Amino acid sequence: MMTDVGAPVRLAVAGAGLMGKRHVAAIGAVAEARLAAIVDPSAGAQQYAGGLGVPWFPCLEQSIAAGVADGVIVATPNHMHVENALECVAAGLPALVEKPICVEVASAGRLVAAAEAAGVALLVGHHRRHNPLIAAAKGEIERGAIGRIVAVQGMAWLYKPDDYFETAWRRQPGAGPVFINLIHDIDLLRHLCGEIVAVQALESHGVRGNPVEDSAAILLSFENGALGTVTVSDTVVGPWSWELTAGENPDYPKTDEACYLIGGTEGSLELPKARIWRYPGVRSWWQPMDTCKVGSEPADPLVRQMAHFCAIVRDGIEPLVCGREGLRTLRVVEAVKIAARTGETIRLAEG
Repeated sequence: MMTDVGAPVRLAVAGAGLMGKRHVAAIGAVAEARLAAIVDPSAGAQQYAGGLGVPWFPCLEQSIAAGVADGVIVATPNHMHVENALECVAAGLPALVEKPICVEVASAGRLVAAAEAAGVALLVGHHRRHNPLIAAAKGEIERGAIGRIVAVQGMAWLYKPDDYFETAWRRQPGAGPVFINLIHDIDLLRHLCGEIVAVQALESHGVRGNPVEDSAAILLSFENGALGTVTVSDTVVGPWSWELTAGENPDYPKTDEACYLIGGTEGSLELPKARIWRYPGVRSWWQPMDTCKVGSEPADPLVRQMAHFCAIVRDGIEPLVCGREGLRTLRVVEAVKIAARTGETIRLAEG
């Protein structure tokens, strides 16, 4: 679907929770976008829509029938993503689906296949790829600034307060830090370092005791031979997570730390501190090292993602993170869950 040239792109937001409201703010920051509706059955969402002066609908079926939108942001609870996105596909409406695209690979695969068969654009909300820093870091890696990638380390350590879990679905499988937080880290590591081909993992829910994990430790094997370690926990008081280090979201107080280390044969890269470490001459641990900064202009990746979504709806450009890319990241995350449950090494294959 393409809108008239010069006309604002009308976007409905399904789900008026934390991420839905952030998408509403992003729409307000993009000149070519206009908030067309809020879709959420809760009374609070109805009041929220009224305060914004936009139509409210309790379900996507009604909003689609009303014809108020050119595209839909699906920010409903994780287990509803596929059902809601399939409604958009059936109506021919491009959809930006919040991550994870789904909580299981099989259902996500059906959604991606349906969108591709219908020729309807499907964008997955791995918004960190829209950060100019990530584009700059990827450019440095691709030009050989750190050589062949050998080792990767990621940390997603943060503390979610008790009232975060008052919403029931956040205490259930599919809503823990692996699906909510780690999936972003896995997506960025895939984007920067290449495909992940094998996974080992351990999980624990020993701190809160909810049915869902609160911590996980993962070993990753990359297609290019690199090895990685990633740990994630929403029970750790510490400064090392993308949320707290990148400064993308002003709701999180920023720390001056790194949460990703990418090591290569010619140098190493710290993110999001954007420092490259190299030897100026002979590569030897006896020699002092130099550092340089990866240059990029700061910009809100959610706003950039929204502008990108508008271009998809209006001009039919290809998504930066299409449904199939979201599916590939989900495969890795599902492999983490299976590996943690079985104790086995899970090998990934396309298809």
